[in-house]
Amino acid sequence: MRSHPSLHQIYKKAKYFSMKHDSYFSVYEELFSAYVDQDITFVEIGVLNGGSLMMWREFFGPKATIIGIDLNPAAKELEKDGFKIFIGSQSDPLFWDNFFAQVGAVDIVLDDGGHTNRQQIITTDKCIPYIKDGGKLVIEDAHTSYFPEFGNPSQFSFINFAKRLVDSVNSRFPAVNVVKNTYGQQVYSVSFYESIVSFSIDRKKCFVSKPVTNDGITANNKDFRYKGTIQEFFYRAKRVLNYVPLLNLLTNRVFDFLIHYSFRKEASQVKKYFR
Repeated sequence: MRSHPSLHQIYKKAKYFSMKHDSYFSVYEELFSAYVDQDITFVEIGVLNGGSLMMWREFFGPKATIIGIDLNPAAKELEKDGFKIFIGSQSDPLFWDNFFAQVGAVDIVLDDGGHTNRQQIITTDKCIPYIKDGGKLVIEDAHTSYFPEFGNPSQFSFINFAKRLVDSVNSRFPAVNVVKNTYGQQVYSVSFYESIVSFSIDRKKCFVSKPVTNDGITANNKDFRYKGTIQEFFYRAKRVLNYVPLLNLLTNRVFDFLIHYSFRKEASQVKKYFR
């Protein structure tokens, strides 16, 4: 890998104007350093004067294809600098259909567009299927999910949507069924930073998990998780009654309710951590 200045240094020397938050650069380095000098397609939404496109081209190197998306037709002028520029609205699903029909799958999408809930959520929904395995979707300025001028805080903010994707990822575990969407079949992990949310795409890793064991020696030690608690009684009774076929379904439901109820006291003890 070639040696190069830090991303912040590259940014400061960019030919055209750009505005970023200083906390973003360390996040960029963490998320994108593995793609330096790789044959990738990088898409940035919201290019304004083009300063960030210049930064990304210098950072990723000559093998990278850098594409910009903006609402303002004047951004087309940046094509003279060797960038591919598409004009359209990130909140328009048809724009994305046409975009990916022309461009195909990409490696990274970075959203620095309009920052509304609708724009960020539609961008996430439409881009995930077209990001290659090993790629990323990164949404900037997620702090707008807390700003009144963006209609927030709201049940339908982008941040709350991103939390739903966390539920989707965890729904790959067989016993978890909290969401019905399919994002968890494409999104391997979700990372939250100050004002940035990153979705790592890797369909090969999005399989249903199952318990496995090794061939090690066991001492047949007992599980002490519920030792001395009321839950221990419930679990023991449940295992015994499960051997009675006619009572199996009933006992599962009853004891699941009792076990859940017994944890309510514990829930009250951790309530203070949810301030």
